[in-house]
Amino acid sequence: MRVLVVEDDLDVAGVFRDFLLEMGHEPVLVRSAEAALRRLDTDRPDAVILDINLPGLSGLDFLQLRPVRESGLPIVAVSGVATESQARECLRRGAFDFVGKPIAFERLGEVLAHVEPHALSRQRLAETQAPERRRATRVRVTFPVRLTTYDGGEWDGWAFDLSPSGIRVRSGASLSDGAVAKLAFTPPDGQGPMRVMALLVRADAEGQAFRFVNLSPEDFERLTAFARRTV
Repeated sequence: MRVLVVEDDLDVAGVFRDFLLEMGHEPVLVRSAEAALRRLDTDRPDAVILDINLPGLSGLDFLQLRPVRESGLPIVAVSGVATESQARECLRRGAFDFVGKPIAFERLGEVLAHVEPHALSRQRLAETQAPERRRATRVRVTFPVRLTTYDGGEWDGWAFDLSPSGIRVRSGASLSDGAVAKLAFTPPDGQGPMRVMALLVRADAEGQAFRFVNLSPEDFERLTAFARRTV
């Protein structure tokens, strides 16, 4: 999940960055609400961690901006002056949740675990409404895959079909269509491991078909090049 972190304190932003990377997310750091507004279009984040006490445009004002409200992005508001009235005001203005500073990262991890399925549901809806991505080459290739679900379930399986838009896996996981899973695998292209969020779009006797939902442009091009070489 790509998370836009709006924090003017560089040391605190660095802590957020390290925490998000450890959790398997992609952090995008900015120091002002004005910069965050620009990044909504250029980086297309899946969620926002927003410091309320920012120089210039405040976090509370940011929550009320029309592009922010229309984006539907889940926003986690954070503040070093954490009062009940401030928390209530953030939620009233559309924040998904409120976390006080100093950040209890176990608590923030729990909030992000609830945010992620919501963010992926938005992506799924956007995919059904947007023009279909260019048709990708699929290749038959076998390599191990680790599946992790939000309830803590983990399964080892094998990929048998791969494309830049998705993967088909055989595993012992019992998942229903629309389930969200983290997939960890290393494509046989010599470029190292990948961790991707994916939606289960179909399960049948042959295996489970997943659609990637947060593949970066770089990883998309990587898989495209691999598929073309393998055909």
